Parts: sequence; C-alpha cells; structure tokens
Amino acid sequence: MRIRDVAAGRAARHALTLSARARIRDGRSLFLKIISSLYERWRHLVHELAKFGIVGAVNTILDFGLANLLYLGFGWPSLGAKTTSVAVAATSSFFMNRHWTFRHRARTGLRREYTLFFLLNGVGLLIANACILVVEHGFGKTGALWFNIAQLAGLALGMVFRFTTYRRFVFVSHERAAARSLQPAGSRTGASS
Repeated sequence: MRIRDVAAGRAARHALTLSARARIRDGRSLFLKIISSLYERWRHLVHELAKFGIVGAVNTILDFGLANLLYLGFGWPSLGAKTTSVAVAATSSFFMNRHWTFRHRARTGLRREYTLFFLLNGVGLLIANACILVVEHGFGKTGALWFNIAQLAGLALGMVFRFTTYRRFVFVSHERAAARSLQPAGSRTGASS
C-alpha cells in the first residue's frame, strides 16, 4: 500500500509541475500574442516614425550645418541664415519623405503635396524663428551657443508639428484620398477628416 501511495504522490507532483509549466507557457504565449498584436496594429506608425526620424536627422544636420555656416562663417543675420537653411533642408526633406517615409501612402499630386508641405514648413520656420527671437531679444543672448540652443528648441517644437501635419494633410492615407476624390470640387476644405 505504501509503494502505491508514494507512486501516487510522485504522479500528483509531476502532474502539478506539468500544470504549472503549462500555465507559465500559456502566460508567456498570451504575453507574446498581446505584444505581437500591438505591433501589428501600430506597425505602420512605428515604421513611419522611424523613417521620419532618420529623414529628420539627415535634414537637421543639413539645416544646422548650413545655418551655422551662413550665420557664423559668412556673417549673415540669424533669421536670414535660419530661413535659408530651412528652405534647403525642407526641399531635401520633402523628397525623402515623399519617396521613402510615406511612399506607401496615396499620391494626391506633386503640386498639392509640395504646396502643403512648404506651407506647413513655413509654420515650422515661424516656430524656429520665434525660438531664435525669444533667445536673442527676450533673453538678450547671442552667439553660437545661444543660436544653436534656440535652433534645438525650434527643432523639438517643430518636429511634433511637422510629423502630425504631414501624415494628416500632405501624405494622406488611401482612405482619405479616396474620400477626398468623392467630394464635389466646390466642397473640398482642409478641415475634412
């Protein structure tokens, strides 16, 4: 009788161990399914953000380098240097974003996209120049260090603005483009969703 009890005890412990392992495995599997589901749901946004970041980094180097060259190297006024550098970097950014970051999105016409892109970059330029003006005239700070601090502040504020507006208005989803094309020509506004 005792041998049977020992064997039954071992079998029960083994069954409990297997059950615990199965629950852990099921828990891990559920966790991985949740992560995978979230990734699939947000995959396009994650990829767009990563590409937008790379394009932004390349064009930030171009923007800051040219602005510093014009301001510090050639003695241009700070706002003129920044305006010129933003125009050059924005042109580069437009083509990189159109043909790489947002290439999977609907094409609504080069003229329309280019015009909106530069209007939105104009707002981004106003943000950047406002930061320079605040530093130079509000705080009374000038020179290379303060010019670059103002540029960084403008970059941070402008980046959030640009990404959200590019996705919504310039490089639209196929659904938005289809909805836009179904609207009568006289009723199209920038406020459509």
